[in-house]
Amino acid sequence: MVEITNRTVLIVGGTSGIGRGLAQRFVDAGSTVIVGGRSPEPQDGLETVRIEVTDPDSILRARDEVLDAHPDLDVVVTMSGVMLTEDLRDPAHIATTETTITTNLLGTIRVIDAFTPHLIARGSGTILTVSSGIAFLPFPLMPTYGASKAGVHAYTESLRAQLAGTGIEVAELVPPAVATAGQEKVNPAALPLDAYLDEVMGLLAMEPTAHEILVKGVFMHRWAERDGTYAELLERRSQALNTLPNR
Repeated sequence: MVEITNRTVLIVGGTSGIGRGLAQRFVDAGSTVIVGGRSPEPQDGLETVRIEVTDPDSILRARDEVLDAHPDLDVVVTMSGVMLTEDLRDPAHIATTETTITTNLLGTIRVIDAFTPHLIARGSGTILTVSSGIAFLPFPLMPTYGASKAGVHAYTESLRAQLAGTGIEVAELVPPAVATAGQEKVNPAALPLDAYLDEVMGLLAMEPTAHEILVKGVFMHRWAERDGTYAELLERRSQALNTLPNR
């Protein structure tokens, strides 16, 4: 299981939303937590580090700062991401595509790469990636977001296979819509943050740790193909395309 007490945890993208809530749960359990973000504000009980995941040099500087202060770091969580709409009929969408891939997928890979040698040298540790229910059931209004999160899922699977035998466990958090960052205003089905985190922490405490941390609210996304509901749900989710200009 993912032990949440007496750990030293870096949460990249932990300054708000799910990341901030997860950071607080680790602190409450007695762990030391460092949250990383572009412009992190001081927060009670949390240490902060500036990190821009689209900038390789920033990632390396943050790594050195964190490991100098916390050579016992043993948990790395990659939360950074952007969730942007795109109109694929408009060639200008490519700027959004590039931002999304650079942040969500390449940023995740770069952070993992920066800290993997340290965890391998320790012979133990945890890497927790964050994909999305949209990785398994696309939301056509945000096509590159879904593609980037599907990439995070696939990368996580390969990472786990390649790190087998090193003592490092690799798990993937797969959130549904959670009521943070305005999600509650556009999606009434979004889960309350505390309820989501209650379920997540219970799943993390199970032994052995699941490869995918799936709360009940994400089952409809994760298992849509298996359950034969994929086409119907994708068509329903495609109705949001009507919100684009000139549709």
